[in-house]
Amino acid sequence: MGAVHDQGVCIRHWDFSETSQTVSLFGRGLGLVRGLAKGARRERGAFDGGIDLLSRGEFGAIVKPGRELATLTEWDLLEVFPRLRMDLAANRAAFYMADLVGRMLAPEDPHPALFDRLVESLRTLGGARDPGEPPPDGAGALLGFQWTLLCETGHRPNVDIDVSSADAVLAYRPDAGSFTSAPAAGTSWKVRGSTVRALQSVDVGAMAPGPPESSERANRFLAACLREVLGVEPPTMRAVFGTRGMPVPQAAPAVPGDTSARSAGRSG
Repeated sequence: MGAVHDQGVCIRHWDFSETSQTVSLFGRGLGLVRGLAKGARRERGAFDGGIDLLSRGEFGAIVKPGRELATLTEWDLLEVFPRLRMDLAANRAAFYMADLVGRMLAPEDPHPALFDRLVESLRTLGGARDPGEPPPDGAGALLGFQWTLLCETGHRPNVDIDVSSADAVLAYRPDAGSFTSAPAAGTSWKVRGSTVRALQSVDVGAMAPGPPESSERANRFLAACLREVLGVEPPTMRAVFGTRGMPVPQAAPAVPGDTSARSAGRSG
C-alpha cells in the first residue's frame, strides 16, 4: 500500500525513542491520524528534524485498516506560529483548541472546514506581527473555532430566537440545545441577550458585535457547551477560562408551595 499525502497540524506528540516520535496529526483531508515517525528527530532526514507541536506541514502516511498507528513517511514544514511561544494567553488557547480536536473527533474522520478554521485561528493567535500593528482578536479567533467545532460535530446550539434586548436574560437548555425566553422544566442556564446576539453574529460568519465582554461571555458559554458534550472539563479548558462565570445548571422555578427547587448559577 502506497503512502497518502495531506496537509496537517500536529496536535500532540510523544518521544518514541531517541530518534523517533509518535504524533497525532489533524489532516485536512484525512482527519485525525496517529502515526509513528521513525527517525523524525534526526537532523537530516524526511522529517525536517522533528515534528513540532502546533506546526502545519505536508505529510505522507501509510494507513492500514485495523492498525492503531500509521507509518509516517515524511513531513515538510509549511508554517509555524511564533507568538504562541511568547504570549501565555495565546499559548493556552492554542493548546485548548488542539486538545478539543483530539477529544471531539474520531480517527480518520475529515472535517476540512474545521481544519481551515483551526489554521486561521492559530494564525490570528500566533502569527508574526509587525511593530505598531494592532493586537489580534484572540477572543474572536477562539469564538469562531469553538462554534465551528460544535457545528461540525453535530452539537450546534440553536440560536434561532428573537432577542428583544441585549439586556434580556434567556434560558438555555443544554439537554435540548436551544434557548427559551423563560426557564423550563429540568435545568437551564441563564444567558444574557447580548451573549446570544454575539453567537448569532458568529453563526452568520460576522464578527461578534458589541463590547469585548460579549465575546468573552460567548466563549465561556460555548466552552460550557463543549464540557456538556464531553462529560468532563479538560484541564486545558480550565487553563483558559478558570471557573469564573462558567454557566452551571439552574433549576427551573419551583411550583407554588414547593420549596425544594432553588436557583443556582451565574448568567452567561
